[in-house]
Amino acid sequence: MPEPRPVVLRLSGITKRFGPLLANDHIDLDLGRGEILALLGENGAGKTTLMNILFGHYVADAGAVLVAAGDGGLAPLEPGSPGAALAAGIGMVHQHFTLAENLTGLENIVLGTEPVLRLMRRTGPARRKIETVMTESGLAVDLDIPVSRLTVGERQRVEILKALYRDARILVMDEPTAVLTPQEADSLFVTMRALAAGGLAVIFISHKLGEVLAVSDRIAVLRAGARVGEMATADADRRSIAEMMVGRDVPASKRVAREPGAVLLELAGVSLAGAHRRSLVEADLAVREGEIVGIAGVSGNGQAALAALVAGLEKPTAGAMRLFGETVSRHDPRHFARSGIARIPEDRHHDGVVGAMTVAENVALEELREPSFQKGGFLRFAAIRARAENAIRDYDVRCPGPDAAARLLSGGNIQKLILARVLDRNPRLVLANQPTRGLDIGAQTEVHRRLLAAREAGVGVVLISEDLDELMTLSDRIAVITGGRLSEAMAAETLDRGTLGLMMAGHHDEDHGKGRAA
Repeated sequence: MPEPRPVVLRLSGITKRFGPLLANDHIDLDLGRGEILALLGENGAGKTTLMNILFGHYVADAGAVLVAAGDGGLAPLEPGSPGAALAAGIGMVHQHFTLAENLTGLENIVLGTEPVLRLMRRTGPARRKIETVMTESGLAVDLDIPVSRLTVGERQRVEILKALYRDARILVMDEPTAVLTPQEADSLFVTMRALAAGGLAVIFISHKLGEVLAVSDRIAVLRAGARVGEMATADADRRSIAEMMVGRDVPASKRVAREPGAVLLELAGVSLAGAHRRSLVEADLAVREGEIVGIAGVSGNGQAALAALVAGLEKPTAGAMRLFGETVSRHDPRHFARSGIARIPEDRHHDGVVGAMTVAENVALEELREPSFQKGGFLRFAAIRARAENAIRDYDVRCPGPDAAARLLSGGNIQKLILARVLDRNPRLVLANQPTRGLDIGAQTEVHRRLLAAREAGVGVVLISEDLDELMTLSDRIAVITGGRLSEAMAAETLDRGTLGLMMAGHHDEDHGKGRAA
């Protein structure tokens, strides 16, 4: 039996309420020196609140945060003070990088560690310390070029180096692989293990259970604000973790082979000029009835441009686009929606719902001009409310009711609301852009089930995702987008994670750089 690890962090009886909502319910949690602890839970389980209390952004209503002191014991951490957390050696690497892209790696790492009024920056000592940290951790990065020129993986290294430069003893990593290729994620795991071997304690938050099993030592699970269990990773598997998170059996999604029908969407040599994220170069793609075509790629390689075209938000600057057998002459999102194209947007909060409007209003948002919801210019509120009640029931949208503001819903429940709005209109083509990003295993499974059911009903689906497990599970064919160029869409059964990862990084045959979907 392994020796117990010295405790470097103890959360004792942490309780936090937001009005009637009990976000954290007397949570006890220890973290050992050199341990990688996976902290898991559904959306709304209380993970983010707990980490915000740890880092000083929130103050707990009850309980205490204790950190290792110089005498070998534990000392209370000053509540509500990020400065105290940093001084105690607590660092955080966020899912969305907090870097100034116009500054170099060196400047980002030292930012905030020097007096504001110092006239001259002393970079020599800082550079020497960073180089030592890079050598010890294996996190190599060019310190002298702007962060905007670094790859996604290199930017993440800068984020980790920021924490290590401040002598972090405890590192919180929130969804650290969300925008990495499989190869970059594997490299990160090697680094995490090396850092842990050197004594760094890591809290690893992820919805990807395969990664949790690959890198963690122990797993703690929150549900409805309470810690419902923990286990050694060696004793865990995907099913046992999912059941503990959700409180029930979570059946795996399964795609059944079927013959696709007529072509619904066709891009032939389509380009869209613009900024990097909004560019597409000579793209060829075909999507048929009853098939899901997955689009893999590292964020920022042209997915936004492709999504804008399919949604009718942008017009191609070159090439031809055909929908339902006809060349598109009118690029207008309202026209596209009425033609049978439904959209699950990438940013569910910003583009998917209007937070100040009610659940009922959001469900009917794209149909308010239809006779069923308005007559003579006046809205039929009873019909709108009835539609919302059906959506809440059929899609298990957990909310106070149809009159609740959409902003009060968790991310998973907002996504269910969007699915209800999208799929109940019987669309012919669905654009699903990052449909499960940031969702827990239960919500992911529901989204997957709904998309596969739409496919079985003959709907065509364009699935844009950075989650390769999701793409491999749902897609009939997968294309890879790099630098605005779309590869040939290949049968999912002929691909594996390694091949897709190399293609996402731009390492694929020139023949696949611009291919035609068969």
